Amino acid sequence: MAGVSTKEIKTRIRSMESTKQITKAMEMVAASKLRRAQNQVLCSRPYFEILYATMNDIVDSTRDFSSPYLTRRPVKKSVYVVIAGDRGLAGGYNSNILKLVAAETEGKDVLILPIGKKAADHFRARGAALLSEKYADAEDVGVGDCFTLAKWLCKGYLNGEYDEIKVAYTNFVSVLSQAPGILQLLPVLRKETGREGQIPSDILYEPDSTSVFDAIIPEYLGGVLYGALCESRASEQAARRTAMESATQNAEDMISDLSLKFNQARQAAITQEITEIVAGS
Repeated sequence: MAGVSTKEIKTRIRSMESTKQITKAMEMVAASKLRRAQNQVLCSRPYFEILYATMNDIVDSTRDFSSPYLTRRPVKKSVYVVIAGDRGLAGGYNSNILKLVAAETEGKDVLILPIGKKAADHFRARGAALLSEKYADAEDVGVGDCFTLAKWLCKGYLNGEYDEIKVAYTNFVSVLSQAPGILQLLPVLRKETGREGQIPSDILYEPDSTSVFDAIIPEYLGGVLYGALCESRASEQAARRTAMESATQNAEDMISDLSLKFNQARQAAITQEITEIVAGS
């Protein structure tokens, strides 16, 4: 700060105070949205858990069970549903999930279905093959869109247009921790239960177990996609809240440091003036 006038220091202090007000406001907005997103996560889990339990019950209690959704075939083309944010200023939230997808898809023939403006812009700029940009605005994607998307993906999978479907999202662990991950949707990974000799379930499915299972899969995928979307939204707001809290603290530290330097410069100027007056007298 040598050679900087008190006027320039005051200008920088006012600039940092303005920045602090913005980051503090964004932190409060993110905290409010985070509470709403956490409630959505808690409300979406029971539906997914019941469907998942029903699927496992059908598979475990039915002998010689087979379904095209369970059949693994050579993977020639994959679809990745990538969920990111619409805006930045969220720390490493967007970059972490995009880096994970880039590492996972390297050298593969993939189609990307982006959810979120940051994901759409990222893959469009890199010339990636996009399955659709209909859901590029993550804020406008609701539960109905997730089920519509799930049915569309299931239809393409059954028609052989692609051989596997995965979703990349950020799992909400806590306010301070968010873990990006990739979950396989189709083919459904059959759970190894080791229940040989177990008594079959007393539940009867009409018209038959296979028909019920095939009808449940699109609903199950829709529930998983909506759950992943809720997890990602909560992770984004938590990451933004943490980033803005850190930015606010940094602004306060800079204001404190600039105030100290302002006082030192002001004291040096006063001392210089007194010295000049004494020398002149």
